[in-house]
Amino acid sequence: MIRENQRFFNSILIIADMALITLSLILAWYLRFETDILGHGYGVWSFKQYMISLLLILPLYIFLYYSFGLYDPQRTKNFDSEALQIIKGNVLGFLLILTSLYLINILNYSRYLIIIFAILSCGFCIGERYVLRSSLKYIRYKGFNIKYILVVGAGELGEKFAVKIKESKYIGYEIIGFLDDEFEKGHEVQDSTVIGNLDDIEKVIKNNVVDRVIITLSARHRRTIESIVDTLERYGVKAEIIPDYFIYCPAKPYFDMIDDIPVINIRYVPLEKYSNRIVKRIFDIFVALSGILVTSPILIITAILIKLSSPGPVIFKQERVGHNKKHFDMYKFRSMRVQDEREEKYQWSTEEDPRKTRIGSFIRKTNIDELPQFFNILKGDMSLIGPRPERPYFVEKFRDEIPKYMVKHYVRPGMTGWAQVNGWRGDTSIAERIKHDIYYVENWSFLFDVKIFFMTFLNWFDNAY
Repeated sequence: MIRENQRFFNSILIIADMALITLSLILAWYLRFETDILGHGYGVWSFKQYMISLLLILPLYIFLYYSFGLYDPQRTKNFDSEALQIIKGNVLGFLLILTSLYLINILNYSRYLIIIFAILSCGFCIGERYVLRSSLKYIRYKGFNIKYILVVGAGELGEKFAVKIKESKYIGYEIIGFLDDEFEKGHEVQDSTVIGNLDDIEKVIKNNVVDRVIITLSARHRRTIESIVDTLERYGVKAEIIPDYFIYCPAKPYFDMIDDIPVINIRYVPLEKYSNRIVKRIFDIFVALSGILVTSPILIITAILIKLSSPGPVIFKQERVGHNKKHFDMYKFRSMRVQDEREEKYQWSTEEDPRKTRIGSFIRKTNIDELPQFFNILKGDMSLIGPRPERPYFVEKFRDEIPKYMVKHYVRPGMTGWAQVNGWRGDTSIAERIKHDIYYVENWSFLFDVKIFFMTFLNWFDNAY
């Protein structure tokens, strides 16, 4: 029944997508040739000729949407991932249309119209999916379009799964019961009960509607799991396994292969990809050079004021731990009196720090003291966005005290980061800071960097001392 519903839903979805793509082309034609928004257009092609091009555009876009998984079940996926796939499909469609027109040497097809069409089709399809997904979530929350789940294993892992299902009613899963040899029949697990032993699986499948079986047994029961999977496949029931080591898996599991052996990468790091590192480095260099140029008057004035306010160097160099645990000298404008280097290594700055100079309090409050780090970025020691680097003494200290503290060193440290724009800087919780740093490491994207970049300006004067 669920499979039939999915096929019916996909048919409706394809029809809706085709209707919106057609509407997008019609509106693009109207905006280009019937309005003066982009200047009055005099098209060589008629409206009918543009509509005939749908014979190629519609199959192309439906094929692309299918290729990007937009007709796969999205029940357990978040909407952001679906929207991203729609954008990818539409961008590729736009590029293929332009390439085709160039190769076929069709010069009279309006390029403005194609651009408008690309924007409209992308926006309409994202809006359509949002409305549909929201509607389906509401329907499932009300108890319709349900998938019936049998859980094999009523232990800690099975109970954790049940808790998640209970908290996420919008997914539309209903647990019909648990099978387990270690608990008596009738034993309660959340809102469900143990309905039999592992040997009862064939009988349960025959006498109940079961859309999916979730296996939560430990890996030590390998032979039992193999037997259960064989039984399920014989009856055409889909089986899925939640490994008992799932707590070690990242938010976005990455699998590698060594010959025919799958290897799970425990920590997914997007910046390990060379192409991502190149994009980030280009962005860093551009912003650093622009930053030095724009702030050069501030840099010069600050240097003069520091030199006049107290004896000592203008630039304060402090050893920090960076990418791959390599040590480097991080630059700052000196905001404190010159002190013994051995004492400085072990002291943490505070809001009312007595070591600060008169000009030091101001440049720390305004974050001007951080501006010399643009030169660290140009050198490659740092990035514009990333986890803030720490001194070697504190790295050694926090490594043993804060779980996963060293994960932050998988990427270049930054002038600002996800933790800082969320208020976790200075004398605040190290655990919360690392939590945000790890999220950044595992979820990096260029758009995420841009978001943090603009959030930094909004928070420029907050939490600084």
